[in-house]
Amino acid sequence: MIVAVDGPTASGKGTIARALAAHFGLPHLDTGLLYRAVGRQVSLAGGNPDDPADAAAACAFPESLLADPIMRSEEIGGLASRVSVHPAVRAALLARQRAFAAQPGGAVLDGRDIGTVIAPHADVKLYVTASVAARAQRRYREMQERGIATTLAAIEDDLIARDMRDSTRAEAPLKPADDAVLLDTSALDRDAAVAAAIAIVDRRRKEHPPTA
Repeated sequence: MIVAVDGPTASGKGTIARALAAHFGLPHLDTGLLYRAVGRQVSLAGGNPDDPADAAAACAFPESLLADPIMRSEEIGGLASRVSVHPAVRAALLARQRAFAAQPGGAVLDGRDIGTVIAPHADVKLYVTASVAARAQRRYREMQERGIATTLAAIEDDLIARDMRDSTRAEAPLKPADDAVLLDTSALDRDAAVAAAIAIVDRRRKEHPPTA
């Protein structure tokens, strides 16, 4: 079973994807982490994330970068959004993501183009969304817990800018697949959002059981 979980920043898609993977015993890939690694590598190399050549060169990042705690910072998230607009970057990471999805037994992948580009044949497609206000509150609490100084207004502005870049880019824009199930988590806490996602997957599996 392949489960595709897409959605904008701070919608809860990563939390939901990890929970689905644990519940159904499937491997999980946070594809956004790959783009964060490219953005981080550009920064370390002194390059420009808006330059296609600099961004493409950064796709050869070391695997150790994926485990760096800084990868979850707002700064790196912003860099990831900027490098992800380049077709060369998306092409370089495409095979890696598709290979993960194609492994025996299936997988859960979360990102922004899983159901539309990476695994359009996924058995279940979820599009997790939430209002900008709800997403900003979540990210603000997260930053406070990490001791990172920021403001709610700054986070809202950043989310709006990321949404615009992600949804209007020419290559694999952020949008729900035609057959994706929408899950709005604006008014849901973690447990409720996860329970709703599990119910959606169970329902889709009953409606479309795998063929022998």
